[in-house]
Amino acid sequence: MAVQPSTPVRRAAVRTVSIGSVSYLNAKPLIYGLDQANDLRLILDVPSRLLDGLRQHRMDVALLPVIDYQRLEGLRVVPAGGIGCDGPTLTVRIFSRRPIPQIKTLACDTDSHTSVALARVLLAERSGIRPRFVDWSGASGAEASCDALLLIGDKVVCEEPRGYEHQLDLGAAWKELTGLPFVFAVWMARPGVDLGDLPGRLGRARESGLSHVDEIIGRCAVPRGWPENVARQYLCGYLKYEIGERQLEAMRLFHQLAGKHEAIEGRLRELRMY
Repeated sequence: MAVQPSTPVRRAAVRTVSIGSVSYLNAKPLIYGLDQANDLRLILDVPSRLLDGLRQHRMDVALLPVIDYQRLEGLRVVPAGGIGCDGPTLTVRIFSRRPIPQIKTLACDTDSHTSVALARVLLAERSGIRPRFVDWSGASGAEASCDALLLIGDKVVCEEPRGYEHQLDLGAAWKELTGLPFVFAVWMARPGVDLGDLPGRLGRARESGLSHVDEIIGRCAVPRGWPENVARQYLCGYLKYEIGERQLEAMRLFHQLAGKHEAIEGRLRELRMY
């Protein structure tokens, strides 16, 4: 009897899920090990460009600035982790040449939509002022003609500006104003995407990252100019990575206040979970 040739087994194609994140030190515990997975593609960019990554379907999920939830219909919060604080942040600060209530012009680091909106909220709610906001990209020189400068991220520690007598840590100011933690960024999924088991994997990546902080510091902080002890205090003390009910309450309040002070246009969208 002739032996029939075997039929090749067709394997289902494995869809690669694209994940967008910032490259800052503060995100490293959240994305620990994700770049090693064959079915995941990790894309690093500045916070202000991640929204377009979701809008253009280049990314399926992104560590999106919280303010951007209000800027794209249909987003879903994936509460597997985020970047937040429950008091001072260390790396989101206003540097001013004059007392904070006297600021008239503020040069803003354009890397983060959320921090700029938070500055607008806090200056209005705490000091009753609405300074003129000017985009600043480091090379523009805009800060020379402004009273104050809003900086975020690694550059606050590694390139702290000189000649600014007054400072305001936005995380500390929010805590003092509201009694709540603050969330700068959280995982969000674009409309209609199926993430499969990714939410659980993101949670496990966070847990693994927080258990490998010393490795992250040696690989990602010290080469960028961070003193080792400052980086450890930052990752293990200042920053909070869990997203629970208090963090969601803080996000809702922030959206309300951002709308009140015209940092958000149109009707506010209710937070929806993936």
